[in-house]
Amino acid sequence: MARLLALGTAAALGISSLMTQQPSPSRSPAVGLWQTEGYGLVFDVRQDSVIGYEVTKVSCIPTTRAVTKPTPPTGGLAAFGEPGTPVTYVILPGKSPNDARVHLAYAASDMVIHRIDRKPATCSAPTPDTPLSNFDVFAQTWAEQYGFFGEKKVDWAAIVAANRARVTDATTPEQLFDIISGMISPLQDAHSYIVAPKISKRFGGVRKTPSFIETREGRDSAYALVSAYLTRPLQRFCEGRVEFGMLGPDVGYLRIRGFSGYSKDGAFETGLAALEAGLDTAFADTQGWKGLVIDVRINGGGADPYGLAIARRLTATPYTAYVKQARSDPADPTRWSEEQPSVVQPSTRPSFRGPVIELTGVQSISAAETFTQALMDRKPKVIRVGETTQGVFSDVLGRTLPNGWRFGLANERFVTDGKSFDNVGIAPDVAVESLTRAARATGKDAAVEKALAMLHGR
Repeated sequence: MARLLALGTAAALGISSLMTQQPSPSRSPAVGLWQTEGYGLVFDVRQDSVIGYEVTKVSCIPTTRAVTKPTPPTGGLAAFGEPGTPVTYVILPGKSPNDARVHLAYAASDMVIHRIDRKPATCSAPTPDTPLSNFDVFAQTWAEQYGFFGEKKVDWAAIVAANRARVTDATTPEQLFDIISGMISPLQDAHSYIVAPKISKRFGGVRKTPSFIETREGRDSAYALVSAYLTRPLQRFCEGRVEFGMLGPDVGYLRIRGFSGYSKDGAFETGLAALEAGLDTAFADTQGWKGLVIDVRINGGGADPYGLAIARRLTATPYTAYVKQARSDPADPTRWSEEQPSVVQPSTRPSFRGPVIELTGVQSISAAETFTQALMDRKPKVIRVGETTQGVFSDVLGRTLPNGWRFGLANERFVTDGKSFDNVGIAPDVAVESLTRAARATGKDAAVEKALAMLHGR
């Protein structure tokens, strides 16, 4: 699901927050013990409830108890709801009675689960809450789940060995936080984080360049640059997250500030309806357009399927946007689960099939990058103008330490034409610096100007 699922990207695939609703009166075929392929999770599905366990070689941490919804969606074996939100987790049938899938509407893939006879041995006793135990759970989770040590050229075992010796029974929470956050800070991975509420500390990774804008005021000034090129103020859809206007009489401009928060209730489904309605308006009259400019230069991500919905409005023929995989072997980071493809099917609703230029940058993050990836095999080719994207694609796998701290990491990859772009990001076809402080100081938007020149043959 790109994105932390909402810490960024993107939604954690654990069920630690699943809850509420009344149980179904009939026995669910999902009842039993299930283990995920990858992800390091075990689900104890009972008739009226579910308990999830986050498991490593050295730990087994139970997550919050969940209660089933009374009636799963058509075809589902069971369903669960998050407290206070309309999000639904659905267990779908697999290839056999001993296989199934955990599905979320806002994710681009499902978790594959398999029946097991008993819980892992590490679940036979509680995982201790000591400084060293917390360190070990953190280190082992990264060792078993993170998918990109090779791309980062990092020797994780050496990092763990160097830092484990610093942890003793006398290590304070503040010291422990600094140690473990320091271990992953050099990765500059925007899908990594640690949150320690009791000591009010938080860490989040990111890769920065001179074009990275850290303040709201700076981002607002960057957004405002396009105004000089518009024929009228932008129309705003999806709670202001999607905007549309015209760059002169014959070039459309679609700016996507994020792929989340599209509706007041926060539900993926109502957000999708809002997006489709906005696109209907934007593409209501494309006759005579010379092209479309799509701007995701400042976009923190969200739900990958929203990007697929936009891609559907831009193609006349089906094509595969990407296939998604999870790291499948805790001992081997080069092994990945079976590919789950996302296919872009042409939409019958108002669309644009002509020339498209996409504006990208270092703050095109997570779902903004899977959207960019979803346009790569579109025909005619989408030309990317700007700078290289951030380089994070996986949903964020959220985990818990024995002391209650939460952390997250990337354990999935998106692959197009045999290639993933984690760490390196997706490079532009035409490099243009437009959002550095110096570029913004000119009052012009160099990327928009370049896109217009290309569309008008200049």
